[in-house]
Parts: sequence; structure tokens; C-alpha cells
Amino acid sequence: MTSLLAEDGFEGVTFEEVARRAGASKATLYRRWRSKREMVVAALKAGPARREGADDIDTGSLRGDLLALCRRLITTMRSTDGRTALLLLQAALEDPGLAEEIERAVGPTGARLPASVVDAAIRRGELTEGVDPFPFEEVAGSVLLLRRLNGLDTDEAYLEALVDSILIPALRATSARPAGLPAGIFSAPPSGHSTSDQ
Repeated sequence: MTSLLAEDGFEGVTFEEVARRAGASKATLYRRWRSKREMVVAALKAGPARREGADDIDTGSLRGDLLALCRRLITTMRSTDGRTALLLLQAALEDPGLAEEIERAVGPTGARLPASVVDAAIRRGELTEGVDPFPFEEVAGSVLLLRRLNGLDTDEAYLEALVDSILIPALRATSARPAGLPAGIFSAPPSGHSTSDQ
């Protein structure tokens, strides 16, 4: 399944092709999974993207939490080849529920900013009410994936620069925007996009 994702993307995954490659009937697959989304999530859950251990991130500071999320996202991206990671992110954009299913199936990927991290930062006085996750969800995953695809370092020094100079200042700035911000690239699909579940 993951090889099919890498070759043809989420849209290229069909019950017919998975059945052909597995030497099984479509009926067998349909008895196990009701939709393409369920089938893809099951493959991810069983594959190298799965995580063990606690899902919650709470280092005691916003900076530490953001660094931990970035490290987790790098781990998620390393669990599969870059092309598959890119295709999965694209699939999550096209299917409103897929990103949520991936997060539940393999544990938080680091692509989204959990409400628990935001709430803890507000309680500690590091962020103010009304903060929007847009900067983290728009920037962190995009730049880390781009750097991975281009073979560029994402070492601790880079992550600290990303968090200190871009992510924290941008998150603090969002609460000053009364009109709100659009959904981040990993938060929701572009308006008007939908996918077939076949």
C-alpha cells in the first residue's frame, strides 16, 4: 500500500489496484475496509509511521513544546520516503478527515499544533487568548518537508532558529488579528476540494 502511495499518490490508491497487487479480491478488501481512507490509515498504522509512547507534549514551556513537535514531525517524515510524505500531506489536504485519521492512527505527527499545547502556553502567560495555530501549521511542516526533500539540515540549531525567530513571534502576533486567519495547510482542505472515497 505505501509503495502504491509513493508511486501514484492518494488518488492512485484504489481497491482494484490494491487487490491486484495483494492477489486478493476486491470483495475481500471491502469486507475489511469500508473506504479508501480506512484502508490507507490501516496501512499507515501497521507500517513504519506508527509511534510508540505518550502522545501528549508538555515540556513546561512553549519553546520546548514547539521544538518537540518539530522533532516529532521530522521523525514522522523519516518514517517514510520523502515522496510518500509529500503525497500523504497532499492527501490530507484533499480529504477533510484524512489528516485527523492519520493523527489518531499513528499518534500526533507533529504537523498540527495541539490545543493542549496552546492552552498550556496561555495558562503560563506565554500566549494570549485568541492565538491561532495558523503559523505553526502553515510553516513548520512546509519548511521541514522542503528541507528534507532537498537534503538540507534540520538539526537542533536549525530547529531553535525556526522556533525562536519565526514560530513563536508569529503565534504571538495572531491574537492581534480580530478577523482571524485562514486554516493552515495541514489544518483543513482548500475550499471547494473534495475527493472520491473509491
